[in-house]
Amino acid sequence: MKILITGNLGYIGPTLTRHLRKVKPDATLVGLDQGFFAHCLSGPQKLPETRLDQQWFADVRRIQPHHLEGFDAVVHLAAISNDPMGHTFERVTHEINCRSSIEIARMAKEAGVRHYVFASSCSVYGAADGAPRQEEDPLNPLTAYAKSKIGTEDGVRELADGEFVITCLRFATACGFSDRTRLDLVLNDFVAGAVASGEINILSDGSPWRPLIHIEDMARAIEWAIDRPAANGGAFLAINAGSDQWNYQVKDLAETVAKVVPGTRITINSDAAPDKRSYRVDFSRFRELAPHHQPRVSLTEAVEGLKAGLEQIGFRDRDFRNSDFIRLKVLNDHMTENRVDDDLNWLN
Repeated sequence: MKILITGNLGYIGPTLTRHLRKVKPDATLVGLDQGFFAHCLSGPQKLPETRLDQQWFADVRRIQPHHLEGFDAVVHLAAISNDPMGHTFERVTHEINCRSSIEIARMAKEAGVRHYVFASSCSVYGAADGAPRQEEDPLNPLTAYAKSKIGTEDGVRELADGEFVITCLRFATACGFSDRTRLDLVLNDFVAGAVASGEINILSDGSPWRPLIHIEDMARAIEWAIDRPAANGGAFLAINAGSDQWNYQVKDLAETVAKVVPGTRITINSDAAPDKRSYRVDFSRFRELAPHHQPRVSLTEAVEGLKAGLEQIGFRDRDFRNSDFIRLKVLNDHMTENRVDDDLNWLN
């Protein structure tokens, strides 16, 4: 089996590559990435990409049909990957996250690829009071990032058939320690604050709901999607990927971190305006269709893994929100140093 992973030089890619190499030792694994965050390593003993058979450096906006020939599956991770970046680069977010994602799916089908796995997001539910959101419930994307995910789902839907199976995994918010760790994610941010300064500063009143998933469990879900037959869920499937047990209020996440990192002080901004991004998610369909690929990592284990990883690399940066662990900071540095232009093209 030959698998192309786009966006593999980011946060999820190293963990996915390690997992696929373990469960599919004979597969040919190829990575494709523009390389903006390739240098943002967090202490691996060897370069994660040594587990690949090939690494290509390319912009997903410029992939040509011949790049996709001979592959059995495309795992499309490449994206402007969070709300702050989506707000700063709104037009580019649409180009990279939506337009190119649809075009890659179209070219993949023409090239004879059998499976297209798209990393979508539960953020498409936006503000959603009441019962946990199911896949058929109304969507309420509040950000450019969330809108780009829905745009891709809608754009690739008509391409799916018995010979080209499309799986859009609506992932919960990612967390966990990676070979390229990000700290611009809620749980990762809390653990970093606790380790570096003994403090967790919650910018909201702590009440918003968030579903979370560990990156190791994201890799397991992607493994399932790569092999999913059309008979299991349909030729096109948009599905919530996560666990019902991982729906947490933000304040509960902070309290769990404080238990794992003794002496941590939690501050809550009780005067903050309500955070509209609050939603719980129903993962029962994923549990039904992928019973052997369900999340295994607990919240406490995720916190312990983050704590151990940060301590191993000697992390003590109280100003980590202004570091290379923050993806928007890295892009801004590239622009300031004239390495990339306003459209996120490499200049030199």
